[in-house]
Amino acid sequence: MRTYSILKKPLLTEKSLIERDTKNRYGFVVAKDASKGEIKTAVEKIFNVTVTKITTIAVRGKMHRMGRFVGKRPDYKKAFVTLKEGEKIDVVETTAK
Repeated sequence: MRTYSILKKPLLTEKSLIERDTKNRYGFVVAKDASKGEIKTAVEKIFNVTVTKITTIAVRGKMHRMGRFVGKRPDYKKAFVTLKEGEKIDVVETTAK
């Protein structure tokens, strides 16, 4: 699998932003068939950091309804990556106004 096709996008939820600041832990939406080893090498190559721990979660899409039409949101996989102490990733900086 190619390095840049493993990481789809950063996970920018309120909880992940708090964990980024307190636990040095970053969340990403990754390819469904990516393993922990592939995720680790992709993060280390792209961002030039050292990964100490990876936790992955497979999320099932919810059923979704609009009037009489029923659909399903897509399934996806999340990965939470803990970095070595003192290192950080500049994914997206948020500013409060």
